[in-house]
Amino acid sequence: MTLTMNKLPPIREWAVEDRPREKMLQKGVSALSDAELLAILIGSGNQEESAVQLAQRILHSVQNNLNALGKLSLKELTSGFKGIGEAKAVTISAALELGRRRNGCERIRQQNITCSRDVHTLFYPLLCDLRHEEMWIALTNQAAKVIEKVKISQGGTNETTADIRLIFKAAIQSLASGLILCHNHPSGNILPSKQDDLLTQRVQSAAQLMGIKLLDHLILSDHTYYSYADEGKL
Repeated sequence: MTLTMNKLPPIREWAVEDRPREKMLQKGVSALSDAELLAILIGSGNQEESAVQLAQRILHSVQNNLNALGKLSLKELTSGFKGIGEAKAVTISAALELGRRRNGCERIRQQNITCSRDVHTLFYPLLCDLRHEEMWIALTNQAAKVIEKVKISQGGTNETTADIRLIFKAAIQSLASGLILCHNHPSGNILPSKQDDLLTQRVQSAAQLMGIKLLDHLILSDHTYYSYADEGKL
């Protein structure tokens, strides 16, 4: 009697939401199981197993313990599992080593924004020496810590324009609670123009609709700056 192994179809034939790579793109890396993450690393299985099935078998061999997996040698991986060659074994080993090194790294310290001086300190190194105008934004979480800095536009010596859609696209993608605008005036005149006032008003109105707080709009030059928040214009 001939026995046949029950197996899943190749991953390319799975529903899109069940494929590890697509699942990661749609739902985020935290939605994947250890086996699915390992399957992404090895890329493909063998004639009898999909990449996920092979990954599950590898993990089962170490009682689903990633620390134990990290102790397997390259030879143990290549000789113990059909479909794991030297290149895949090296990829697994390298990924686990990165995880170990990450645990030993100092956590990234997010800058806290408490006043206009903090905003100036954040952007001055980026804008102080430019001979043209640039518009940047800082995105913050609920604790007023900076999540991300994003360059929105670059202009000439007198002005730059900013697309509000790009500003709020970045804010939404970062799940920001707060938003700060900042641009430079290479002329040294820090007083806002009518265009600066209009942009601030438009961004503030849009931010209110989206539940995001416009914390400040800073205009800086070499030695000083203008803060809409300090001037009571927000």
